[in-house]
Amino acid sequence: MIRIGDFSKLSRVSIKTLRFYDEMGLLKPVETDRFTGYRYYDFHQLARLYRILALKDLGFSLEEIGHLLEGDLPTEQMRGMLKLRQAEIRQRVEEEAGRLERVDLWLRQIEQEDCMSRYDVVIKKVEPIKVASVRGVVPTPPEQGPLWGELWAYLKPQNVQPSGPCFTLYHDTEHKDRDWDVEVCEQIKVELAPTKRVKVYSLPAVETMACTVHTGPFVTIGQAYDAILKWLDENKYQIVGPGREMVLREPQTQNSQNDPGTVVEIQYPVEKV
Repeated sequence: MIRIGDFSKLSRVSIKTLRFYDEMGLLKPVETDRFTGYRYYDFHQLARLYRILALKDLGFSLEEIGHLLEGDLPTEQMRGMLKLRQAEIRQRVEEEAGRLERVDLWLRQIEQEDCMSRYDVVIKKVEPIKVASVRGVVPTPPEQGPLWGELWAYLKPQNVQPSGPCFTLYHDTEHKDRDWDVEVCEQIKVELAPTKRVKVYSLPAVETMACTVHTGPFVTIGQAYDAILKWLDENKYQIVGPGREMVLREPQTQNSQNDPGTVVEIQYPVEKV
């Protein structure tokens, strides 16, 4: 038998860690002096200690390692735990590879443009939204005012207060110079009866919504669209549904296209190519 200090030097594992493994029941000394409390180990325990260290290096918790070291643990269960760990590591590697790619994109942008983009894009989950909406074709996006007029004329007599920011859905699958297919939406929580022009329904949840925020007048919002579309292309995402233009802070003057205090979040449902 060898004392804990010598066992520590031999294994290159600290005395504190060996004591902790003892308390956890992972590696108990072959003998503990009942008078001095000294722990004594045997050389054959190095194999078990190295197994603990190897499993710890794979990322298993000490509790999981305890299960894996049980002598009666079925081989199939051990295989299952290892496969689960394998899948977790692969997912982490993929996430880190994606993060590295995004860092590379930022560096390239700084090198090409000698500045940081004012638009950052994030991917987030969006919960279902109940809306009242009016859909129609307008010459250009700034000319969607009549659709909002229809929607508000429907909601106001019923004393319905919006439950969140208003937004516009853009249903065209590609850019158009004229005749945009848009749907203006107010978020609601109450039950309402639809009409021939007003639709009442719930937009489903979106697991991966790409979003960026534009602060400034509507007339410059094209910069935000250019930025988010460029980001989606560089990060290998494709758009899989109507874009949303959510007005977080409305212009002080209704329908103003030049209010610098306007805040709009642009959202696109996306998936990896």
